[in-house]
Amino acid sequence: MNTTSIVLAGGRSSRLGKAKHNETIAGKSLIERTIDKLSPLSAEILIVISERQSKSAFSSYSPAKTVVDLYPEKGPLAGIYTGLVHSSNDRNLAVACDMPFLNTALLHYMIDISTDFDVVIPRIGDYREPLHAVYSQSCLRPLEDLLNKDSLKISDLLDLVRVRYMEKDEIERFDPRHLSFFNINTSADLEKARMLASQETEGMIQRHSQARNTSEGQGK
Repeated sequence: MNTTSIVLAGGRSSRLGKAKHNETIAGKSLIERTIDKLSPLSAEILIVISERQSKSAFSSYSPAKTVVDLYPEKGPLAGIYTGLVHSSNDRNLAVACDMPFLNTALLHYMIDISTDFDVVIPRIGDYREPLHAVYSQSCLRPLEDLLNKDSLKISDLLDLVRVRYMEKDEIERFDPRHLSFFNINTSADLEKARMLASQETEGMIQRHSQARNTSEGQGK
């Protein structure tokens, strides 16, 4: 529980055309789903928003605290930096607010293996997931230097710190379909997420029904 979770919610949602965090999937908003997944892993949860957003719009998302970007309009690196500045813990799990299928077991594993590293980040082939990663407080100084120089690529940071890449085979022990990294950019993505969530719910109901029938059968 000595981990802070940082939820990055300051994006413009330009392709979707409306605020992502309010969109509902399986009866909950995206940000509520995110907080639900992070709560068992977190001593605190921080929501990082942009200066154009209102804190009051996020006030109902207990137990999270909302903070405003310290480097406006400088993208995800600025959001991660802002979260680290406000964090009370060395270990920090940073995720985007538009990932509806976070996997708690996978996130827990990432935290567990982060002790000797500045960053733990999933990597599938050449593609890295910086908005589904663990960052330590030791990233603060290099992040600040990069932001002041307008060097805003995640690769710029990863060249300066100790990185533990979590590779495809490790990821698939927890998440064979890589749904953890599914994010909402367009209306089509949103509809696909709703379909996947519906299938997930149906599967849970079926498994529960099968388990109940097995238990009843054994009791006879």
